[in-house]
Amino acid sequence: MTSRDIRQKYIEFFVKKGHKEIAPVPLVLEDDSTTLFTSSGMQPLVPYLKGQSHPEGTKLVDSQPCLRLEDIDEVGDSRHTTFFEMLGNWSLGEYFKKEQLSYFWEFLTEELKLEREKLYVSVFEGGSGVGKDEETVKIWKSLEVPEDHIYFYGVKKNWWSRTGTPDKMPPGEIGGPDSEVFYEFTQVKHDPKYGEKCHPNCDCGRFMEIGNCVFIQYVKKEEGTLEELAQKNVDFGGGLERITAAVGDQPDVFGVDLFEGLIKQIETDTDREYAGENKQTMRIIADHMRASTFLIINGVIPSNKMQGYVLRRLLRRSAVKIQKLNPDKIVKVLVETSKKVLENYDGMFGVEKEKQVGLVGEVITTEIERFGKTLDKGLKEVQKIDKINGKAAFDLYQTFGFPLELTEELFREKGQEIKREEFYKEFEKHKELSRTAGIGVFKGGLIADTPKTRKLHTTAHLLQASLRQILGEHVQQKGQNITEERLRFDFSHNSPLSKEEIEKVEKLINEKIEEDLSVSYKTVTLDEAIKEGALGFFKEKYRDTVTVYTIGDPSTRQTRGSLFSREICGGPHVEHTGEIGSVTITKEESAGAGIRRIYIKLL
Repeated sequence: MTSRDIRQKYIEFFVKKGHKEIAPVPLVLEDDSTTLFTSSGMQPLVPYLKGQSHPEGTKLVDSQPCLRLEDIDEVGDSRHTTFFEMLGNWSLGEYFKKEQLSYFWEFLTEELKLEREKLYVSVFEGGSGVGKDEETVKIWKSLEVPEDHIYFYGVKKNWWSRTGTPDKMPPGEIGGPDSEVFYEFTQVKHDPKYGEKCHPNCDCGRFMEIGNCVFIQYVKKEEGTLEELAQKNVDFGGGLERITAAVGDQPDVFGVDLFEGLIKQIETDTDREYAGENKQTMRIIADHMRASTFLIINGVIPSNKMQGYVLRRLLRRSAVKIQKLNPDKIVKVLVETSKKVLENYDGMFGVEKEKQVGLVGEVITTEIERFGKTLDKGLKEVQKIDKINGKAAFDLYQTFGFPLELTEELFREKGQEIKREEFYKEFEKHKELSRTAGIGVFKGGLIADTPKTRKLHTTAHLLQASLRQILGEHVQQKGQNITEERLRFDFSHNSPLSKEEIEKVEKLINEKIEEDLSVSYKTVTLDEAIKEGALGFFKEKYRDTVTVYTIGDPSTRQTRGSLFSREICGGPHVEHTGEIGSVTITKEESAGAGIRRIYIKLL
């Protein structure tokens, strides 16, 4: 059974159960600045999991390409990848634990014909003020899961929220206990270095998680406690690559059809065998090229900022790996492997091989030729250094374009660790570059959804509306970045703002905050949003269905204090502008030809 077969079976199975298939979203969401990438199927569904009505109903299913970077250092083993495809189904207050567990068990055992004796489940044992999930245990037993195939874990393993364990959840974050299903590869012997006894969450490779049923039933309150949601939801996610591995009883995800052709292509082009030390190297190249190819067709180009920096790091890390296999074939390997990626997904997720193969090859070739000029020199310089510190790592970054993570990896091979704070100290001496854009984005990609970021996200709408009112309607958002400390907003305008213009913009924003305007939202089609006058400057990258946020009374347009802003956006926002307090513009500067940049902070 191929990955395409499994994907189709999954969608058809849940459609028969009354679910509506929804379209996957792009890897890079232009209407959502809270995240660098789509890292899970549930990510674009957060507003609906919090209670907003979804236009397609309360039972949904899809298959979503995802990019997740917290496991990037683990890529190369038998199961971790940065790019993957997530099969997902959701209940938005419609059904809960009994139905979900029964559905997934039926899909695994009846549709995919997995052997029941090789399936194990994990259940939340309780913690952080939430009791043991006895209900889920009873359901698994009713499905004839043996008691010795049911394992209990705490908040670190069987609690889910976007930000981790309950103590790390910011106010407003949703989450809950989960129940995972594991497949046992009986041909893999337990490695004692991972513990005396093997169990589903053991890292020895005998077990692989193939699906996670999350029961989203709590929201974090301002005072730090968890409160039950009025609408209890189900959020299921299962990696297609892992499920395919289980169906084939293949303990290595890099052995499934989605990777098999890529690995063979790398073997051919490097004239090296997929064995020994080459095995891990080729896995990393294959994984990174899947991610890189999808980023490029989603409009990302290599740069030193945000998504572009991630792409640059993936390509350059791949180049260094190929250097060890066959230094004369770096560009060829990357380009030919990208063609295989396009071939695997042709006709799906926006992939059109014949139209995109040239673009992808051109972006890769340009970046590697640029990097290649310094790669040999940089690697030789690295070999000369016996012990590296933060300053030396920064020099390699500045001179040879070696990302910190790449330098760390090369010295980890020598048994050394670099003190990141030393690197950051050097980094700060050279202009204020965004750390999240250039350095720290690799451990997840999700920007915090906190009270401060919600305030600044809403402020961005007030800022754009104010700029358009004062400078003219030629003003269009060209990018933004939000941290706990500030909002950075790029917009089209040909000349520096005068002191008077800056003061007018700041005054207007604070007036609208003081008016305490309502912030409302609704989900409509993209065409409907545009017809209603919603601003959106990345139309080619928006989903077919979008969320429109309105600041002010949406029923009126002209009266002062009523409608002030209507934009396509992914959130998160405050409920009324008075929550923001007040703001100040701290800086205005050029961000390129015809682009100005403003910094705002909360007071």
